[in-house]
Amino acid sequence: MIMSRIEAAPDAVQGNLTDRLLAGLPAEAVLTDPDITASYANDMASFCPAGTPAVVVLPRTVEQVQHVLRTASELRVPVVPQGARTGLSGGANATEGCIVLSLIKMDRILEINPVDRIAVVEPGVVNATLSRAVGEHGLYYPPDPSSWETCTIGGNIGTASGGLCCVKYGVTAEYVLGLDVVLADGRLMSTGRRTAKGVAGYDLTRLFVGSEGSLGVVVRAVLGLRPKPPEQLVLAAEFSSAAAACDAVCRIMERGHVPSLLELMDGTTVRAVNELARMGLPETTEALLLCAFDTPDPGPDLAAVGALCEAAGATEVVPADDAAESELLLQARRLSLTALEAVKGTTMIDDVCVPRSRLGDMLEGVERIADKYGLTIGVCAHAGDGNTHPTVCFDAQDPDESRRARESFDEIMALGLELGGTITGEHGVGVLKKEWLAREIGPVGLEMQRAVKQVFDPQGILNPGKLF
Repeated sequence: MIMSRIEAAPDAVQGNLTDRLLAGLPAEAVLTDPDITASYANDMASFCPAGTPAVVVLPRTVEQVQHVLRTASELRVPVVPQGARTGLSGGANATEGCIVLSLIKMDRILEINPVDRIAVVEPGVVNATLSRAVGEHGLYYPPDPSSWETCTIGGNIGTASGGLCCVKYGVTAEYVLGLDVVLADGRLMSTGRRTAKGVAGYDLTRLFVGSEGSLGVVVRAVLGLRPKPPEQLVLAAEFSSAAAACDAVCRIMERGHVPSLLELMDGTTVRAVNELARMGLPETTEALLLCAFDTPDPGPDLAAVGALCEAAGATEVVPADDAAESELLLQARRLSLTALEAVKGTTMIDDVCVPRSRLGDMLEGVERIADKYGLTIGVCAHAGDGNTHPTVCFDAQDPDESRRARESFDEIMALGLELGGTITGEHGVGVLKKEWLAREIGPVGLEMQRAVKQVFDPQGILNPGKLF
């Protein structure tokens, strides 16, 4: 295996590493204080091992990134690219003795072009910063992960992240038109295009999206933009069972509606939010469905969806009258993860995506798994695209409860595969799910993916130990 060939750099190499890096980097860009470098060891995932970095580098230019990769290649030192470390799969966790290549200082928006509807950005640009900047030009960058106020575009590209708007607008991969990538040996390669259309050669751009820094380091991205839509209006529907709410989702999609948002919270999540924020949702609510439209006249769509929810058994349907009221209705969904964290103090957030038609089976199965392991597991979901986030709540100081949490997490992933789904819809594989990736894609698929890795990174220095 490629990954097994790279280990911590020998002492002689370590002693030379910092000097070699400083030959092409300013002193402030190279961090060696162990107390500081240790803070770059992990992303936000639970149960994911991490090593101790030898050094943390914060470049500001493409040339500096190239220097880091050339040095790493010559010394055979592993390199772990990082963004804001908001990931949930351990994909940005340090490898023992590695160079952590943090790209957060490369944070310039280089171009916003309203005619071509593109933005050209460096990888450290924060998602929300880009969204606000293009909004000033009447444009819209749709991918909106829940961590959009802190996560970076480079990280979004690395994990092919999604968000609340995926049901209508799709995920990050659909907006990445072209990339500049520094390869493992320091060479700079450009992929893709700036044009609205383009099919020249293999689609290497898509290959890098979701590769978690294992094939190259993204240093510039050309992103597609859309015209800014009107403010969305939201409808909230309460149900006495998760099955009824999932039935409503199927009815909405079957009738051809195209909501800008279609989110579901199960009863466990609703009760956690009530406990945290005293939102006044009825204790009998076993599922809350939120549906939004951002069309010029969303009223007829909201009315039609409300009727479909009532036909599926909704106990109450509340449409918003304006954007402010819509934001109030969405507040419960935005508080979901915070509220579930408050239940036990630690959470494992799964990311299983199933066909929409099997969403009800997924929620029912998660409830059975929670009962089996004696755990609180809340589910919030991007229901419109079948992407569920079962969130296992546990006490990290209790070894037995931690064991049960990990076992339940794996059982949830197995359930997702049984239902014809995938182990990750937007969080990536990283360390947490690499054994499950092998199960999902099979031995031939795994062999082909490793062969691609070998072409781009023959020494196996780029983010070793991730994906497979």
